[in-house]
Amino acid sequence: MKTILVIDDEKDLIKLIDHHLSKEGYLVIGAKNGAEGLDIALKHKPDLILLDIMLPKMDGWDVCKKLKSRPETAPVPVIMLTARAQETDKVLGLELGADDYITKPFSPRELVARVKAVMRRFEQQENKTRLKISDIVIDYPGRTVMLKDKMIDLTNTEFNLLWYLANRPGKVISRDDLITAGRGDDAMVIDRTIDVHITSLRKKLGKYKDLIETVRSVGYKFKEPTDV
Repeated sequence: MKTILVIDDEKDLIKLIDHHLSKEGYLVIGAKNGAEGLDIALKHKPDLILLDIMLPKMDGWDVCKKLKSRPETAPVPVIMLTARAQETDKVLGLELGADDYITKPFSPRELVARVKAVMRRFEQQENKTRLKISDIVIDYPGRTVMLKDKMIDLTNTEFNLLWYLANRPGKVISRDDLITAGRGDDAMVIDRTIDVHITSLRKKLGKYKDLIETVRSVGYKFKEPTDV
């Protein structure tokens, strides 16, 4: 049975989420503040976390950041729950490592669909855990990238883009597909930021930056490092 941790200070909302997700076969654990939620996540490592932003003791931003910085919880998908709908808030949450974003109020049907979509996306990666391209080693469970035994500090979006491209060498990937890969199936789409993320990713790859090739007016492709 898959376990979902709900970190929210609204007890009634936790009960509502528990009611609907339990019917879908999930085990729901509740936490009433950020500090408690982080502690539970570190001890029990749930399969997915629903995380509110406005929390007592430790807000959702800090919780998400700490979760994604710890090897034992970094692979756990996080869906942010919040009444704040501004684009900047959504971008911040996703950049901190969140995998999706749901704005309150939401329907139970939407919640279940989002949870299933994120779960499905992560389950599809279970048999693809590690890639090695020349001196680059990409570890999906740990969400780490090593370059000649030195770890590269990538954002969540940059990691998703690199993993998606590296798994499809020689194939031209459109910007629309990269948006989905970078943000997730049901996450917010922000077309104008894809090129910015790719530029940042290339800089961090150093001498291997040319592995990501621009295909004008279409998107990008990942090539083999034969000429690097």
